[in-house]
Amino acid sequence: MVTSTPNSTIVRALDRVQSATVDFPVVRLRPLDRQEAGHVVDAVFAQLSPQSRFLRFHSPVPRLPGPVRAGLVDLDGRSRAAIVAEVLGPDGPAPVGIARLACTGDGTADVAVAVVDAWQRLGVGSRLVAALAALAAQLGYTKLSGAVLPENVAMLGMVRSVFPAVLSHYDGDVVQVAVRTGAAAWTVTEEDVMADLRRR
Repeated sequence: MVTSTPNSTIVRALDRVQSATVDFPVVRLRPLDRQEAGHVVDAVFAQLSPQSRFLRFHSPVPRLPGPVRAGLVDLDGRSRAAIVAEVLGPDGPAPVGIARLACTGDGTADVAVAVVDAWQRLGVGSRLVAALAALAAQLGYTKLSGAVLPENVAMLGMVRSVFPAVLSHYDGDVVQVAVRTGAAAWTVTEEDVMADLRRR
C-alpha cells in the first residue's frame, strides 16, 4: 500500500543519494511539485534532441502534445511523483533532468527518466534513478518498472549499474525492466527468476 510521506523525509532520502555522489556538486536533486512542474517539463523537453525525444517517448515527438504534457505535470507527490535535477548557475537553478513515477497498483510504479543532451553520460541519470528509487521506497512502493527501447543501450546500461538485480525481458518492440525497492530490493524470489528465464 502506498503511503503519504512528509516532504522532510523525502528530502533526507535525496540527501543520502547526493552525499554519496560528489563528482558533480553543481547538480542538485529535489522533489518536484505540481506548481512548478509545467516550467520544468517544458525546459527539459526543449533541451532534448529529436533522438533523445524518440528514446524517451518511443516515437518522433517534435512538440509535446497537450494531453501528454498534462499527464507529466499532474503530480500529487504520492501516486504521481517526480524528482528534478538542477544545475546551480549564476542565474539560478536550471532544470537538466526529470525522473517520474506513476502508480500502477499492487505496490508497483512505472518510471520514466529524461536528461537533457548536454548533461547526458555525466551521471545525472544514475543519480535521478537512485533518488527516485529512494523516494519510491519512502512512499511504500516495492517494485519499479519501465519500458526501454532496445537501442537505448545507455539507459539499459545505467539501470543495470544502479540496480544489479534488475530483471528484464523483451516485450514486443521494448525491453521491460523491473527492480525491487526498499527491503524488497534484496529479495529475488524463485518466482522472479523463473519468470525472467521464461521470457528470455
